[in-house]
Amino acid sequence: MPDDVVAARAVAEEESAFAHPPVDPDVTLAYGDHPDQVIDFYVPRVQAGPGGPVPLVVVLHGGAWRAPYDRRHVTPFADFLARRGFAVANVEYRRGAAGPVPVPEGTSPIAGRWPDTFDDVAAALDALPDLVREALPQADARRTVLTGHSAGGHLALWAAARHVLPADAPWRTGRPVPLRGVVALAPIADFAVAGKLDVCGGAARQLLGGEERFEERRPYADPALLLPTGIATTLVQGRDDLVVPEAVAEAYADAAAKAGEVVGVTLLADVGHFPLIDPAADACAVVAEEIAQLAW
Repeated sequence: MPDDVVAARAVAEEESAFAHPPVDPDVTLAYGDHPDQVIDFYVPRVQAGPGGPVPLVVVLHGGAWRAPYDRRHVTPFADFLARRGFAVANVEYRRGAAGPVPVPEGTSPIAGRWPDTFDDVAAALDALPDLVREALPQADARRTVLTGHSAGGHLALWAAARHVLPADAPWRTGRPVPLRGVVALAPIADFAVAGKLDVCGGAARQLLGGEERFEERRPYADPALLLPTGIATTLVQGRDDLVVPEAVAEAYADAAAKAGEVVGVTLLADVGHFPLIDPAADACAVVAEEIAQLAW
């Protein structure tokens, strides 16, 4: 397909994904004192699968770890999953710079905040069991699937790999997080390849504090270096993704294979970056099915 056609379709896909009005959660609970340390909870709208407790889907939103992009843009996706019968936890976390930072014209805001972004995701996952018991008593925490889109896909893969972090990492856990699996959607899953492709304007390097800290911090943050995890993992990737190209997902899957782990990769033809979280797109139904296969 001609590049101009793919580019035009990508614009239309993004507009469609962001056209849905935000969906308010049923409950919002805090896991810390910062305003961004909150989780939105959505109760299942229907009964799916066998009766009794329902699986829990934990959502980590994308947006290149940049402050302007918060969890609100994935609330239609969270609601879509709730309407498929899942209990849903939509996690917010700190992004961007700690204070107001001038953004030169033609550039993007700073991506991520070290170590705060990682502190928050770890704290949210650690607090989740108690918060779920309060907010979603119908959820079965033993059937938890972690999902995330783009930068959130990176955070989902990272959160599932905390038990294989370097020994001196403050986020390291003594055992794997109890998950049924991870479904990472167009994740920024390999920082080296993402850097070569200048994904999101070099956001991964910014997340780790810039060029001078990148190699030092990468072993603590790059999912491609945190393998094998022993946790069932599926990547869902649009073949026509111009934001996080297919090569990034392929690099992670290759790294997993070299580490002795099989990672599923579902490639969707004629699909770009945003249909994966767009309830109006067929790709979003594919995502829900991938989650269901792990959850049930």
